[in-house]
Amino acid sequence: MKNLRKLLTTALVIALSSLGAGPASASGVAANCTGASNAPAVRAAAAPVTVWLAGDSTMANPGAARCPVGWGSQFDALFTTDVTVRNQAVGGRSIQTWLYEGNVSSTKGSDGECRLTSGTYSSRWQAMLNASTGMKAGDYLFIQFGINDSSSTCPRHVGPARYQQLMTMMAKAALARGAHPVLLTPVAAITCSGGTATKNRGFVSQTFAAGSATGAPVVDLQTLSVSRYNSLRFCPHNGDYGSGPVGAFFCDDHTHFETYGAQQIAGLVAGDVRRQNLPLAAYLR
Repeated sequence: MKNLRKLLTTALVIALSSLGAGPASASGVAANCTGASNAPAVRAAAAPVTVWLAGDSTMANPGAARCPVGWGSQFDALFTTDVTVRNQAVGGRSIQTWLYEGNVSSTKGSDGECRLTSGTYSSRWQAMLNASTGMKAGDYLFIQFGINDSSSTCPRHVGPARYQQLMTMMAKAALARGAHPVLLTPVAAITCSGGTATKNRGFVSQTFAAGSATGAPVVDLQTLSVSRYNSLRFCPHNGDYGSGPVGAFFCDDHTHFETYGAQQIAGLVAGDVRRQNLPLAAYLR
């Protein structure tokens, strides 16, 4: 009986082998599953994005001199090659003189604001608004003024209400083109109260109000910069802005930046883009 069972088993194995069947291999099944799950995923190519910058000397590209260096000149290096930074910041400009270059008079009207001699926009703003070569859907517009605007004299003077109005207008112009405005409070200079760096810029509430009116995110660069100065222990300070850690960060005027300082400020802006989880953060290195 035992021999009969052996004969029957042997015959069955021979029959199955002739049909190409065989015992299932656990390793074979795993290999097939692994092969399917490890197929290379198809990744969509990142859409190129242009980041436009509008601001003053603390943001502007440097000139021939070593100092100042605006933080906007260091912004591009923080992104992948899918991002192009177009820095249109210009030194010495308020938000109004940046927008209406040459058309802001030296006299104030009855409302206390500098009179416009023409409503024609500056060439830089016209270029951003150009339907073919300017801001397009998916681009970003970073706006940071508020340093020269506090001047009491024209043409740079801008009152708080006018400042908010112009920043809101710029943000809405970006939105109308499908671009994303990002508003920034003015970066702080270095001033000390004893051992603590303090805030020293205006137009903060107006920047947040413009953000609320348009849904634009706000980077509170004044708070971020003062926090960085304190973390670097810039205060107390003896007023010598040309040497030591402060001299490595600032030009000899406590306001504008050396390259190192500009890199630090650009990093603060990028860090807040990531903290707020803006879509642009996906392009950061």
